[in-house]
Amino acid sequence: MKKFEVLARKKDTGNAGAALQEMIKKLDTAARKGIIKKNAASRKKSRMQRLFNSLTQ
Repeated sequence: MKKFEVLARKKDTGNAGAALQEMIKKLDTAARKGIIKKNAASRKKSRMQRLFNSLTQ
């Protein structure tokens, strides 16, 4: 998540998009394994997606 946030602050949309996809994959894996709850993973993904969408507009 930190990597994505840094790229988002720099407004580097190309690399931020790749970092977002990687973060989503890791959150889904963590939720599936029970490391974090499913709703917590969803909430984090949603917040980061909104941040990314605000960059591309």
